[in-house]
Amino acid sequence: MSFFKKMKDRFVKPNATVSLQLSRSSFALGENIEGTLNVASIEEFDSKEIRCEFECVETKKTISMQYDAAIKRTIPKEVQNSATLWSVRPQMSGPLHLASGFSQNYPVNINIPAGGRPTYHSVDQNVAWSLKGVIAIDGRPDVTSTTVEIQVSPPSASPVIREKEIVREVVMIPCKYCGTLMVQTETVCPNCGAKRTG
Repeated sequence: MSFFKKMKDRFVKPNATVSLQLSRSSFALGENIEGTLNVASIEEFDSKEIRCEFECVETKKTISMQYDAAIKRTIPKEVQNSATLWSVRPQMSGPLHLASGFSQNYPVNINIPAGGRPTYHSVDQNVAWSLKGVIAIDGRPDVTSTTVEIQVSPPSASPVIREKEIVREVVMIPCKYCGTLMVQTETVCPNCGAKRTG
């Protein structure tokens, strides 16, 4: 291999493709994402690994006090902060030699944590789940698929099963001796202990 080709390869991705096909585009917390990672190559090269990258990122707009040199004072400015709430990189294949004409499908089965945050979009806050496929290569840029944003919803509530309620009408009558109300089926007054007559 010539020196110039080696130099060019350091900055050019191999002639290969990675694509994701998912069973659906929306899932609930706690469910598994299922699909297929399709890898194909026209060029011969060695890969370090084939993997997926799945993450949940939250971005927020906040007001921060910053010094402005032009007006020589501190002023409030809107800034955007982001944090990775969760990420995982499941490996589909270890080191692999990809020949010209290589084509392989890898099953994807990744769990969404039940305690994660559902997808959320507002004017100043976003929670987004994204998934992509990667062919990692030493000394050259990685080959990646298009990043797919997945809609993640809260888990569906389990159905509440209620037992049948039986409504009974209770008739109360006064005690002949003390006047306390008692259930018609009682034979003795709960207050004075007198036997019910009639």
